[in-house]
Amino acid sequence: VQLQASGGGLVQAGGSLRLSCAASGFTSNYGIGWFRQAPGKEREGVSCISSAGVTTYYVDSVKGRFTISRDKRDNAKESVYLQMNSLKPEDTAVYYCAAGDCGSGYYGMDYWGKGTLVTVSS
Repeated sequence: VQLQASGGGLVQAGGSLRLSCAASGFTSNYGIGWFRQAPGKEREGVSCISSAGVTTYYVDSVKGRFTISRDKRDNAKESVYLQMNSLKPEDTAVYYCAAGDCGSGYYGMDYWGKGTLVTVSS
């Protein structure tokens, strides 16, 4: 299983970004989650989508602003997106995508990709 996050960048507060996670290696049986880590802080779960793409989870701080979606192209490749609207400076962090069990949070993730940096200026 390989995961690659992209789409980060610099945006002004109130703006939008869409992060993409390219997943390969038969991830269809895994939930795919987005996590973030700000400087000096622990990594936190942001959002997760179940293997079937039916159930989604969001941390309270992003509910109503972020939307996760999943595009399964075939059993070997898929993409998971995180649409981020109304961005705030406190959303600034390195964002990672991971594959595993959504219900178990950070410790339930079996595979991790490299992160993409999101910087929100005030």
